[in-house]
Amino acid sequence: MITELARLDVRDLPGVYAARQLGRTLAASLDLEPQDQIRVATAVSEISRSAVTAGRGAVLAFGIDDFALLLTATFDGAPPDEGVAAASRLMDKVVTDGRVVRMTKRRPPDVLLDRPLVKEQLAAVLPQSATDELRRQNQDLISALDDLKRQQEQLIALNSELAETNRGVMALYSELSEELEQTNRGVVALYAELDEKSERLRVASESKDRFWANVSHELRTPLNSIIGLTKLLADPTAEGTLDAERLYQVDLIKNSGTVLLTLVNDLLDVAKAESGQLHIDPARVNLHALFGRLSALVRPMTEGKPVAIIVSEDGAPDTILTDEVALTSILRNLLSNAIKYTDRGEVRLSAHVTAPDPNKGPSLVITVKDTGIGIPASLHSHVFEEFYQVPGIRRGGTGLGLPYASRLARILGGNLELASAPGSGTTVVLDLPHGTPAVGTVLVADDDAGFRQVLKGMLAPLADRLIEAEDGHQALALLAASSSPVDLVLADMRMPGLDGIALLAKLPASVPAIIITGADVPAPPRAAALLRKDELTPDRLEFTIRGVLREAAQ
Repeated sequence: MITELARLDVRDLPGVYAARQLGRTLAASLDLEPQDQIRVATAVSEISRSAVTAGRGAVLAFGIDDFALLLTATFDGAPPDEGVAAASRLMDKVVTDGRVVRMTKRRPPDVLLDRPLVKEQLAAVLPQSATDELRRQNQDLISALDDLKRQQEQLIALNSELAETNRGVMALYSELSEELEQTNRGVVALYAELDEKSERLRVASESKDRFWANVSHELRTPLNSIIGLTKLLADPTAEGTLDAERLYQVDLIKNSGTVLLTLVNDLLDVAKAESGQLHIDPARVNLHALFGRLSALVRPMTEGKPVAIIVSEDGAPDTILTDEVALTSILRNLLSNAIKYTDRGEVRLSAHVTAPDPNKGPSLVITVKDTGIGIPASLHSHVFEEFYQVPGIRRGGTGLGLPYASRLARILGGNLELASAPGSGTTVVLDLPHGTPAVGTVLVADDDAGFRQVLKGMLAPLADRLIEAEDGHQALALLAASSSPVDLVLADMRMPGLDGIALLAKLPASVPAIIITGADVPAPPRAAALLRKDELTPDRLEFTIRGVLREAAQ
């Protein structure tokens, strides 16, 4: 419901100044950020000033609804193009309908607003312009002249004095208007410059990702050839076996090529993670089998060192719903790092399930603990930076393993933490979401009745209650009429009438929404996640819902 809080008739420059004050005061009352307060005040000022400069008047209405600040300008003639263009850059939405221009700026949904109090605040800042005050006093003078003829000369002198005062006031407002116009132009130019720089940063980031991916692919082929040729040269069964010195040199070439290939592979993995190209395929992963494969994979790395690889499966669940390739890559990085920096003692891999958290549910905690050299506390945050290596400790590697593992952990919905001290070893903890998510009421909006039936079957183990809608309009109606709050919305992107994207814009901010589509498109900004219909499985749906609910609870 729209509530009008104030109305102002703008006919002159003092009215423009008053309109800016009202816009700024209303934006501050709605707890908008300081930059948005400036945007609102500047938009109101620009559209009012353009109308007055063009010799037109405007009536400004200041109002709010549950989601936004609403400004409506009704002009004597056609709306000024310059003012409308400036307002379009500063407000979230500007719509022109004949002589009426409607401007919208989203407001924080959790701000509890005392509407009568805001009306009083706006009334308090409505100034009496010098012109209005002069008009009132002139009328008093005319009445006084009719009643008191004998004071005519004094009244004329007083009127002349008031006229001079009025000219001074108007000159002052004219000067303020020029400064305000320059400030407004500066604000518009600044935001245009920020938009341009943001686009440049986006293009630069895309260029960097393409560079890493292309260079990594191009380097792999010759490096594999070099490593293969060195193996052939060092083969003792080959004809014309090399002498000991040349075998040593060939071995150096092979080792250097292997190190370089590792760097290239790490660069390619990091590039994929940064650009969002990693394909997550959630499924039920057998943890005991995974731990066994990891133990066999990393045990050869301890050759020549008195280091024991210990896998403790006590407390570990049989399975976890996650991406097996990503989880394997994380644990392989953690174990290889632990072995690399441990000269004697042990590297221990263990896992256990935590008690359910009231907000995010239970977690699977996987720990890799070693008895290695350790890391000073002041450097803990740096080890997750790309290419960073602890000063004075050179054990090979690229400095990309931990950053890549940390990114994968976030993609899986978890996080990676490190604790270490010199001489006391290092402990790295991987925290992953675990368990079946419990959803109260789910609203499904899709015009395909058959697909709604598919979703209904997949949601049966997860949701207590399911509401079906054929399009966005019906979904909003059911949402408003529901006896219990809706905890999650699943909507098709393309539906007749109100489609999924339009539905998202009308949903309360507190309700998470997942878009489901058959098109290969990125997720809309308001969507918590996007699922492809041709890739949808019960495991993928459960994995996505669990991540969305966990994120919403934080």
